[in-house]
Amino acid sequence: MKKLLLIFSISVSSFLLISWGTFGHEHIDRAAVFALPEPLQLFFYNHIDFITQESTVPDLRKYTLNDKAENPRHFIDLENFGSLDSLPKTMEEAKKRYDDKFLSSNGILPWYVQDLMDKLTKAFKEKKKTEILFIAADLGHYLADAHMPLHTSANYDGQQTNQKGIHAIWESRLPEMFGNTYNYNTKDAKFIDDIQKETWRIIFNSHQLIDTLLEADRVLKKKLTEDKIYKTDANGKVIKSKYGQAVFTDEYATQLHISLKGMVERQMNLSCIDVANFWYTAWVNAGKPDLSSLDPSELTKRNSKQLKQELILWKKGKLFGVESEKEF
Repeated sequence: MKKLLLIFSISVSSFLLISWGTFGHEHIDRAAVFALPEPLQLFFYNHIDFITQESTVPDLRKYTLNDKAENPRHFIDLENFGSLDSLPKTMEEAKKRYDDKFLSSNGILPWYVQDLMDKLTKAFKEKKKTEILFIAADLGHYLADAHMPLHTSANYDGQQTNQKGIHAIWESRLPEMFGNTYNYNTKDAKFIDDIQKETWRIIFNSHQLIDTLLEADRVLKKKLTEDKIYKTDANGKVIKSKYGQAVFTDEYATQLHISLKGMVERQMNLSCIDVANFWYTAWVNAGKPDLSSLDPSELTKRNSKQLKQELILWKKGKLFGVESEKEF
């Protein structure tokens, strides 16, 4: 297990393009810990570095390990499912209505989130420390994906509207450039009465932002010349990333950030609180088990002092211990 985690940790630095990037996922899972109530918060804080780093593992399974089952867990192309009023509410219903090929192509994100909640609740009930931490970190990742508008659309990279590259700049480039100025303080975690309803609420709210996101990109591209939009080499040729995408200039990214009027920060902040809400709800539904025996008392005592210091920082909207890595 330690060897596998080492491989994952090494791979993180090489994969920073899709799904909020390393910066976004690590900040979201880390901030969520501070929104939890005691004593759940202290248990998670004992393992906050693990939770933080593990937040990117679903992307590593997908891209580095090439796990075929992983891809559809990160998105749902709502337009391809027909009427939103008649969407299957559970994974079981979805599999009865659609074949595996369709679901693999169009995504299962909201249903997978619900399934992970069942697994996390079970892990809490059985007080299985390893399962709790792995599942919680994974759940945090997929909930963050659910807050990214383009993860809910068949036009996931603007490819249908001649806006390719919009996905990566929105969820990776902008957080990398401006994330250190974002406010990571959130409301305290709340119990979710209806997991199914809440999951779909998140998905639909994210989906409603797509038009605003794409329009901001369209308007800017009409205003700016190509050399202001894309980085070019000495010969004036547009520079491509290692993924074959045109690299946007810092000027363009800055203008897009301004045009979006805080959308990325709001979605990251909502991700933080919803991750905390789902973790907390799974624990409550498990009967609020006492997890104190899962860690050495010395570790908990030592971390209690550090937690108080980090909570002061978090209440000011800042996080300690998350390194920012540039991808371009």
